[in-house]
Amino acid sequence: MKIMVHALLVVLLSLAPASGQELDGTLKKIKTSSTLTIGYRESAPPFSFPGPDRRPVGYSIDLCTHVASAIQKQLGINLKLSWVAVTAENRIDMVAEGKVDIECGTTTASLSRQERVDFSLMTFVDGGSLLTLADSKLRGVPELAGKRIAIIPGTTTEKALTNFLKEEFVTVELVRVKDHLEGRTALEKGSVDAFASDRGILMGLAITARDPAYFGLANVIFSYEPYGFMLRRNDGAFRLAVNRALAELYRSGGIVPIYERWFGAFGKPSPAIQAMYLLHGLPE
Repeated sequence: MKIMVHALLVVLLSLAPASGQELDGTLKKIKTSSTLTIGYRESAPPFSFPGPDRRPVGYSIDLCTHVASAIQKQLGINLKLSWVAVTAENRIDMVAEGKVDIECGTTTASLSRQERVDFSLMTFVDGGSLLTLADSKLRGVPELAGKRIAIIPGTTTEKALTNFLKEEFVTVELVRVKDHLEGRTALEKGSVDAFASDRGILMGLAITARDPAYFGLANVIFSYEPYGFMLRRNDGAFRLAVNRALAELYRSGGIVPIYERWFGAFGKPSPAIQAMYLLHGLPE
């Protein structure tokens, strides 16, 4: 009997470290500070932009807030959210250098970017297109020749558009702008003929303008843009916490009212987005 009891104690003691494993990485940082630092874009409606009280709102913000609630419950703390504005140029550095814990915006999950950061499960599927004026005759590829197209440098959109134009043997003048709102303003003022970005963002820019009917979309899609939330590399526990929250949101159908809140005016989600929610609603 003594031998059996001793053996049982050995087994229980060997299991103790696994069941009481200490936190490390981002989760430990969050629990110690009771703060989750979130990077967001200020000019990417309807995904991320300042609301009436200047607090960030949007589709990506709602998803990130859901993730924060799940982490708060997991850690058993009263979590504070610290919102930090990031730009297209510095967003990857802000995550990689630990200045934000998670970036919740419109960042395309690419393989080259995964050399520096990790990504969550996909949060949206989009494609690059062109915002034009409603009375513009710029609707397809043939009309692009010689036109001035505003672009945000350092984005996947810039690279994809450049490659697309090269393959189509079309020459345009690319005009660099710092963000989406500057791109829309350049179009309104007539200093460019179109602004290139992802379709969801372009629709958001149009619908939040003073006169949405003033704008139109070209019949051009030149890229595939799968969005994800950026996280620091090699932090599996935090990535799992984020993915667990997103998967539950998709699996439970909680994503439906969020999508309708921000994209309902554009109609039902595309088959690609519906498939994304289904495929990423991983079972617990």
